[in-house]
Amino acid sequence: MRVLVTGAAGYLGRAVVSALAAAGHAPIAMVHKPNAEIGGVAEVRVADLLDPDSLRRAVRGVEAVCHLAGLGNARESIEEPLRYYRVNTAGTVSLLEAMAGAGVQTLVFASTAAIYATADGVALGEDAAAAPAHPYASSKLAAEWAIDAQARTGAVAATVLRLMNLTGGHDPNPTRLIPRTLAAALGDGVLEINGDGSVCRDYVHVADAAAACVAALDHPAAPGTSRRYNIGSGRGTSILDIVAAVERVTGRPVPVRHRPAAPEAAVLIADPAQARAELGWTATHSGIDELVRDTWRARGC
Repeated sequence: MRVLVTGAAGYLGRAVVSALAAAGHAPIAMVHKPNAEIGGVAEVRVADLLDPDSLRRAVRGVEAVCHLAGLGNARESIEEPLRYYRVNTAGTVSLLEAMAGAGVQTLVFASTAAIYATADGVALGEDAAAAPAHPYASSKLAAEWAIDAQARTGAVAATVLRLMNLTGGHDPNPTRLIPRTLAAALGDGVLEINGDGSVCRDYVHVADAAAACVAALDHPAAPGTSRRYNIGSGRGTSILDIVAAVERVTGRPVPVRHRPAAPEAAVLIADPAQARAELGWTATHSGIDELVRDTWRARGC
């Protein structure tokens, strides 16, 4: 299948391209810059979510779209909310319009579990209430609503993947917890922790998230429908658990400084049962020691 991957030059995008190629698909990378080097692509197309003409050219001749492009910094979104709605929401609308014009009906959309503000200590099912805490999350939820509405017209069959905390491999974001903890272990500063470090999150390897995208394409939604899945390991890992794992893997101590607790959910974990049952997907690389070890190796250590 010829699959257009938006955001193909990004952290998740590169993993998805690789997974699609390994599964026998022909991934077509949509990128901003023509000189982007991405292994495994069948073709590279230069386009922008905010440029409808380039989008119309990008979707020509493809059979499906895996939509990963967008902005993803929660704190930045608080300072620049309109930019996030413009790219994440309006950009998705423009892509849907281009797909409709080209007759492309199959869509996989990478959303975020950040739309759930709290889990009250219970693993999140897809029917958990949405309560986005910042413009990044609300802009992705608004994009989901646009996809749902378009699906009801019969123009698209969509699968929405609400991803938990991506990590593993060559993670380009030094602000994520595992890269920050590894940096502290290497002597690059102190790991600052809000509160006592007991806050639990669900960490999923980027390769597992990419495999979920492939599974969604291999088990497409019915025409005229939109469905959603929570994609995570199903395990809760605290900040102190990650510190302990980094110390086990590296053999180095992690210096820690505790700051006042932040107002945030104590536990946020996905229930992946529906993805397992309907997509045949499960996280196979998302054990905490494996995540830390893989990120450590990617740093060349």
